[in-house]
Amino acid sequence: MKVMILGSGVIGVSSAWHLAKAGHEVTVVDRQPGAALETSFANAGEVSPGYSAPWAGPGVPVKAIKWLLMHHRPLVIRPQLDMAMVRWGLAMLRNCTAARYELNKGRMVRLAEYSRDCLRELRAATGIQYDQRTQGTLQLFRTQKQLDGTGADIEVLKRYGVRFELLDRAGCIRHEPALARVQDKFVGGLLLPGDETGDCFKFTQNLAALAAQAGVEFRYGTAIERIEAEGGRITGVATSAGRLQADAYLLALGSYSPTLLKPLGLHIPVYPVKGYSITVPITDASGAPESTVMDETHKVAVTRLGERIRVGGTAELAGYTLQLHEARRRTLEHVVSDLFPAGGDVAKAEFWCGLRPMTPDGTPIVGPTRLPNLYLATGHGTLGWTMAAGTGRVMADLISGHAPAIDMDGLTVERYTGAYDARFSRAAPVLSAAAPQPR
Repeated sequence: MKVMILGSGVIGVSSAWHLAKAGHEVTVVDRQPGAALETSFANAGEVSPGYSAPWAGPGVPVKAIKWLLMHHRPLVIRPQLDMAMVRWGLAMLRNCTAARYELNKGRMVRLAEYSRDCLRELRAATGIQYDQRTQGTLQLFRTQKQLDGTGADIEVLKRYGVRFELLDRAGCIRHEPALARVQDKFVGGLLLPGDETGDCFKFTQNLAALAAQAGVEFRYGTAIERIEAEGGRITGVATSAGRLQADAYLLALGSYSPTLLKPLGLHIPVYPVKGYSITVPITDASGAPESTVMDETHKVAVTRLGERIRVGGTAELAGYTLQLHEARRRTLEHVVSDLFPAGGDVAKAEFWCGLRPMTPDGTPIVGPTRLPNLYLATGHGTLGWTMAAGTGRVMADLISGHAPAIDMDGLTVERYTGAYDARFSRAAPVLSAAAPQPR
């Protein structure tokens, strides 16, 4: 079967790899000159099934107000006349209940755990390298209140068999020795030893090269203009290189997916939430993190990637703008300097931002649509890297007509059917090669 994938981020490339291995003729189309040059370019570097959780949860509305008032705030809202943002925000608020949180987290952990296992299999089969480490994630609590509030998450982790360790200050230092220098700044942590780290950009670029060797065609520098349908099926894709056709189509364009779906009468609640990162060269390895440390107060992850420290975080609601704001850089610099003051040279840090495709319930949209030859893999939010390998395997199974190895209940677009009308999706920027490039 001829399969066309729209988007060459980590989700699209992972899907291309698995589809090619399943024997399909695969073409990947992207406006960028290479793979992983947008949201997958410089994310936090975490492969974190254990940390997979929706942003919407009990108490979040109150927390959000506090976050907005913080000097180094994890949440930024830039007011604008954007009804899509308003509707997305209201839908998120409806998910801020204990029952919804548990349901959504369970769905996310299910896919994330499976994806981590798929990544391990892929790594063993190909020997792919991407500055990977398998030493877990340490969720660091600066206050006793944060430490005491882990009960609900721990219950879900237990239910899904996710390994964890609740650590005191000494336990955190045993896991991350560099924290001994700042032990007065935290009280304990939650260790998720099954989590991994790695450079998503390196992984995607290297996997794209392996996929090309396996026969996948990559059509870079090709702007996607619209998806064409007739008779209840997709008939082709209009691009800057002309009309392209296949038997099946997979949309993996992250935050830009709603724009192409809207003319087809498909409306999904995916909204761009901007995230920032800095990449800091390591100057003293003994003062740098060994794996990932997640600062629970600032919602910032500090991750070791080879000879670099990646610091990622902030949720900024500002539409599709890729403007860099220095205040966000200062927040990231504050966290890494506060926890790992001797680790790296922040004066030489590279500053970047990307658009995370977020759903209001946190769970991605993965699977078929009412159009029989159109499939979706979008809405992964902050967890695209975590869920990529599993999403790719699931999409290959579905398109091949096989039952996926995991339960798909609650992961497909069906959970939104009838819940959102045509007013939800505001037109996003045209997917042209002239769009702002990642920094």
